Amino acid sequence: MKRIHHLSDVQSTKIGDNTNVWQFCVVLQNAEIGNNCNICAHCFIENDVKIGDNVTIKCSVHLWDGIEIEDDVFIGPNVTFINDKYPRSKQYPETFLKTKIKKGASIGAGSVILGGVTIGEKAMIGAGSVVTKNIPDGELWLGNPAKFVKKIDNQL
Repeated sequence: MKRIHHLSDVQSTKIGDNTNVWQFCVVLQNAEIGNNCNICAHCFIENDVKIGDNVTIKCSVHLWDGIEIEDDVFIGPNVTFINDKYPRSKQYPETFLKTKIKKGASIGAGSVILGGVTIGEKAMIGAGSVVTKNIPDGELWLGNPAKFVKKIDNQL
């Protein structure tokens, strides 16, 4: 059973079982959200977004076209995703950059994820980091721009 708060605007029918969508969220028609997810308050999810199972998206995260989030991912509050390198008002690219967050990754609060990057399996991004390039599996990165800190235990 999915739980959609009555103060959210959920247009998609592709939402899995045991998923919660909290108040003041907008989920557009073609977005896909898996099973057992928690989409916290004030989130916006565009059409060309795919979210796997067991994903937690904390408050005030906006997921733009071209973002794919695999299973077991944690996205902290106020994480900012970007899908257009050269944005201009009323001028849109033919296709938006594709960003992929792989299985088990965690992104700390307030981080900025530039479009077109992949964050590897079980990677961790420290709070407030700016990710400008691909992050390998099982690594901790932090800072502005985010830099490699250490390999982390894959059991995390």
